[in-house]
Amino acid sequence: MTVMRVGASFLALFLSLCAGQVAAQELQWRHAIGVIEAPKYPQGFAHFNYVNVDAPKVGELTQASIETTFDTFNPVAGKGQLADGVLVLLSSPQGASLVTETLLKSSLDEDGVSYGLLAEALAYPDDYSFVKFRLRPEAKWADGQPVTPDDVVFSFEKFKELNPAAFTYYSHVVKAEKTGEREVTFTFDQKGNKELPAIVGQMDIVPKHWWEANGPDGKPRDISKTTLEPIMGSGPYRIASFSPGATVRYELRDDYWGKTLNVNVGYNNFKAMIYTYYTDDNVAFESFRSGATDLWLENSAMRWTRSYDFPAVKEGKIKREQIANDYKKRGLMMGFFLNTRRDQFKDVNVRKALNYAFDFEELNRTVFFGLYKRIDSYFYGSELAAKGLPEGKELEILNAIKQDVPPEVFTTEYHNPVGGEPEKQRNNLRTAIALFAKAGYELRGNQMVSKATGKPFTFEILLDGPILERVALPYANNLKKIGVQVNVRTVDSAQFTSRMRQFDYDAVYYGAAQSSNPGNEQRDYWGAAAADQPGSRNYAGVKDKAVDALVQQIIFAKDRDTLIPTVHALDRLLLAGAYVVPSYTRGEVWFAYWDKFAHPANLPDYSSGFPDIWWSKATPQ
Repeated sequence: MTVMRVGASFLALFLSLCAGQVAAQELQWRHAIGVIEAPKYPQGFAHFNYVNVDAPKVGELTQASIETTFDTFNPVAGKGQLADGVLVLLSSPQGASLVTETLLKSSLDEDGVSYGLLAEALAYPDDYSFVKFRLRPEAKWADGQPVTPDDVVFSFEKFKELNPAAFTYYSHVVKAEKTGEREVTFTFDQKGNKELPAIVGQMDIVPKHWWEANGPDGKPRDISKTTLEPIMGSGPYRIASFSPGATVRYELRDDYWGKTLNVNVGYNNFKAMIYTYYTDDNVAFESFRSGATDLWLENSAMRWTRSYDFPAVKEGKIKREQIANDYKKRGLMMGFFLNTRRDQFKDVNVRKALNYAFDFEELNRTVFFGLYKRIDSYFYGSELAAKGLPEGKELEILNAIKQDVPPEVFTTEYHNPVGGEPEKQRNNLRTAIALFAKAGYELRGNQMVSKATGKPFTFEILLDGPILERVALPYANNLKKIGVQVNVRTVDSAQFTSRMRQFDYDAVYYGAAQSSNPGNEQRDYWGAAAADQPGSRNYAGVKDKAVDALVQQIIFAKDRDTLIPTVHALDRLLLAGAYVVPSYTRGEVWFAYWDKFAHPANLPDYSSGFPDIWWSKATPQ
């Protein structure tokens, strides 16, 4: 009896200790998550400060889409040309999908902060080894069925299986599982990645029961394929009508489950959103002038400067605004991405030479009316851009991988070549010729050829629209002066998307937008594994041991004071690798729109808010 009493006492003590340990580790359910800064809106907040809570739900917004056509509404498969309004995962800074929703929703006036949308709360341990989401009981699909953990698990598994961008982005998420009636848990393969709980919340959630049912033709739906059957979602809009190559119309759902949710107050203000397709930029602009479309996001400095003197502008019927762009404080690299999978771009001296032939100053003077600035960082315009020479913590980081870092990173600050004047232009081209010589090329007559084989150095620049020819053709002409033959090829959007996914190009004009908290996406942009993954965003084919090491450190940076110098170091390595011939940017978006719309007087800090929080001035019916 005594032994039994001792055993019972020991067991009671053991269980009490375990209970204490569990209590000490009890997860805290949160209504929001901040990767960079703490959420400023408390539990139960009424609405975001930047919205118009009285914005009417009226009117239509018709926008131009400069694409040839679309052939799918499926946001998961990563195939085909997706219709505007149904955004592929991570594909656009302009806002959420109109049809599908995510677990979390970003605040537009905070940096890296998200609040519950489909999920009412999330919880994660101090080591960030997993995250739990608790779904809102009121969250419903358009057919009235509840959004369930099974839908979330299904979405995650299909995105990772079928979508190359998601496969890379969520490479550290090893599984998703239902762990409660309204609870789903994502488990990570490594601890300490603070970003993972937030980025899991960015994933579009699709209805498992709908995708596994039969379609209108009586055949099973196949989520791995493109489809023009209007998909069902939980979001505020439904696909009402469409004609591939012509238009797609979305209409606001009266029965949308989340219309009064705090994160949605002041959002989704148009009764209908219409995208009209045009194959030519100039034709699309003329359509806007005539009133066939409502808004024009101007991308031509010449047009912005010279082409807005028509009657509708003079009479005040069309308004023009310059609004700080969505990338401010976050960083951007744009230019000619050189595909280092191709033999002619494997030598860094060749890649550096190509930058010396790009005369930005002349373009800015003759084409851009002096309205642009040259990009000189992969994180241009943000605190993440490297400046001066490395020092302090950044120097320590670089010294730790010094054997894999080009020596000039430590001794020479990066600067783009400066042209614009005849003598500077000639000097730049002389430097380009010298760099080609280092790579084993020489000028024979009027051709740059390989000394070893006599083969001329030629390449093709891939563009997705004729408007960029005004940049590419002068660049090609400059290269011709040093014997380099360049073919500029403009293709339609479908071909461009297909070739980008397969890395089927020599050089391509593209832009890589950053976040103010770089993390997992850097592996997709610059990681060696992504270079061999069709559909990834490593368009330059970067394969560099030091870059991979820095990307890993960025992903697991313990705090901002560690992250920033590590990103600075990455920036220097990418610049030294000359993977991109940097082009130009401006600090604002040029909006022109018919005076039948409005937006809050004080726009949020990190977005133009278009079209999410704009509204129509039409009279309510």
